[in-house]
Amino acid sequence: MEENKLTPRAQLKTYFETGKHPTQNQFSDLIDSLRHKEDVQTKRELVAFVNRMAYIDNAFVYYSANNVGDLEMQIVITSHDEEDQVITIRDSTKVGTIRQFLLGSGPYTITIEKITGGSNLKETEYYSFGYQLGDNYYVRKLFGNNLPVIPDGYDFGELKNYNVPIDIHKEDIQQKINIVNTNIKFINKTEIPIQYRAYSQYWGDKYKTEDSITDHYDVWDFLYIYYNADLRAINQSIQCNVYDADHDTLLTTGILNAGQSQETWWGGQVEKVRNIRIECNYSVDEK
Repeated sequence: MEENKLTPRAQLKTYFETGKHPTQNQFSDLIDSLRHKEDVQTKRELVAFVNRMAYIDNAFVYYSANNVGDLEMQIVITSHDEEDQVITIRDSTKVGTIRQFLLGSGPYTITIEKITGGSNLKETEYYSFGYQLGDNYYVRKLFGNNLPVIPDGYDFGELKNYNVPIDIHKEDIQQKINIVNTNIKFINKTEIPIQYRAYSQYWGDKYKTEDSITDHYDVWDFLYIYYNADLRAINQSIQCNVYDADHDTLLTTGILNAGQSQETWWGGQVEKVRNIRIECNYSVDEK
């Protein structure tokens, strides 16, 4: 068979019709039309394959890791119908954004298996790690130098999208930063599922329903509060009050409007407080 000229499937099938005796050349045509597991794809074949994948509705992780030196982060993607897939995120400064398609079908769980390297930081430099879980919000953390590395087994959280962007880069904060903790107690007095999340500069948490403790940074000792709730099925709004738990004083209020659903209801801002309590209840102003 002429090199790179494949025999069509329909013609190959005719070689093996009942009563026929395939010739040596016909067997050769069949073998040459198949791909052996030891065959190495050419660059042209690989580019064509990737271009075809771009039009298929496959989930994928895409990441950029700029100027991170020898830092490497291994993440594990788990689905219910495939073996775990391990992706190693490493410096991509020269090649730009890397896209890796995911095996199996959703829902997916993504966790950090381990982080290695990353010792070439100046005194005020840190690694900034962030990823997008939904259309409207990111999770972000700093690590390196005096800040602890993100622990093995860290769970990315509930994935809203099938395409997950991840960003790691080196950031010079121009000063040393430290972790501060705020205890958050969450009380939902309604029958509507409500999640909350806290967010600050270079730091953001996942949506939660349970009590939590932040580990944001002293240089930006404030927290933005957001809520995630679907109120389309009810005709009464919900009010979420944030209190200074140490002094039992109201700090800020967020209103979740009846008949609407949002992933990022604004809940207000609190500053330099170590213990807060969030209470959500049906709005008393509703008629």
